[in-house]
Amino acid sequence: MRLSRAALIPALALLTACSPGNKSAAQAPGLPEPIRAIPASAAAMKMSFAPVVKKAAPAVVNVSSRRVVRQRSDPFFDFFMGEGAPRDRVEQSLGSGAIIRSDGVIVTNHHVIDGMTEITVQLSDRREFPATVLLDDPRADLAVLQIDTKGEKLPTLAIDDKQTPQVGDLVLAIGDPFGVGQTVTNGIVSALARTDVGITDYSFFIQTDAAINPGNSGGPLVDMDGNLIGLNTAIFSRSGSSSGVGFAIPAAMVKQVVNTALGGGKSVIRPWLGVRAQPVTADMAKSLGMPGPRGVIVAQVWVGSSAAKAGLKEGDIVLNAGGQAINDESGLTYAFATRKIGDLVSVTVRRDNKEMPLTVRTETAPTLPATDQQTLAGQTPLSGATVINLSPTKAEELGVDPFSGPGVLIIKLDGIAARAGFRPGDFIRGVNGKPTNAVGALAGALATPTRNWAIDVERAGEKGTLRF
Repeated sequence: MRLSRAALIPALALLTACSPGNKSAAQAPGLPEPIRAIPASAAAMKMSFAPVVKKAAPAVVNVSSRRVVRQRSDPFFDFFMGEGAPRDRVEQSLGSGAIIRSDGVIVTNHHVIDGMTEITVQLSDRREFPATVLLDDPRADLAVLQIDTKGEKLPTLAIDDKQTPQVGDLVLAIGDPFGVGQTVTNGIVSALARTDVGITDYSFFIQTDAAINPGNSGGPLVDMDGNLIGLNTAIFSRSGSSSGVGFAIPAAMVKQVVNTALGGGKSVIRPWLGVRAQPVTADMAKSLGMPGPRGVIVAQVWVGSSAAKAGLKEGDIVLNAGGQAINDESGLTYAFATRKIGDLVSVTVRRDNKEMPLTVRTETAPTLPATDQQTLAGQTPLSGATVINLSPTKAEELGVDPFSGPGVLIIKLDGIAARAGFRPGDFIRGVNGKPTNAVGALAGALATPTRNWAIDVERAGEKGTLRF
């Protein structure tokens, strides 16, 4: 198994060469409308995919990016020959993309252009254009690019987020695997709503057996109408090449990011439900008198959140949200993340052995407590640590569990703190027996001079005390 960012066996591989059912926002101006067409016959469909390829392939591009990293010369060489001048090392990345507006707006994966300073788009006719980033959304692993076509209208792919793919649907994957040139492979939708894959913060992938390989990242997964239903993002592989298990980001998430970019937004603001939940297991279902395991049981509800306002309570079992069956917390998160702020989402819950409907009006995550970011100073073990108060908004931004409880979070380390054993992501829960639920309380506790320090730390859910 090969993973492009870290070595894990087995693991998921993001597809860069070198390094479902929700209604989306209104169509952004200039985007083509998807067309649904019924094949004349099953026999005609089986004869050739050429008509679909002819429609879709001209809108698929190659995306290459690079950056120059300055590094010192070889220390061994420097030892004998004297310190040398810094040398430049070029890092490159190769992926694919889809033109979704005729004036040169392109969607691809975030990891294709992550950290890169030069981005080049090559069209299917081999013309090349420099690209700029309109919006980069690491949490969804999506990016929207723009090239200057000098008024020329380019072929486009329509994003079809209105029809829900079905397991067994025929699909094509189009991209530039291994940099060999545009390649088309076919397969079926193998599964839907894959959530336990750990690729993005909003896992709800279309799984396909269409062959996709490194370099296919950001290329479209298209249906038999030639519409984009997903963006190829990762493969499950032991060799680094396709083994028939690939994952694509659904069109609903792609459309949300594209619409935000075309509306001038620089970041995607998504709704936040405000619950912590866990899947209902077979044992839970039996003890709750359910015929089988389905849904998620609500463990915590954030006070004042949209879930709380809608009447969700601890112990409720969420069975359905927005017409989508819910089987894990990632599915519940996705059901709301692809909505607009202010949307009304129907939710079915089981409470007291009865099913009941609720309506949730989507809202952003709370911004309180205020961040109050500070870099600590003085002669203390935490000198040089940059700390913040954790609000749900900050937790979403940093990928931290907002239900970790009130506390002070370390986001950066320098100076004494960097050498004292602390890590970014640590919560400081107390100093010398005094609780530190806020940055102000921590600063006050550190202001009292002492020769001995006992600092209560929570790391990855484990609590302990560091003594200095």
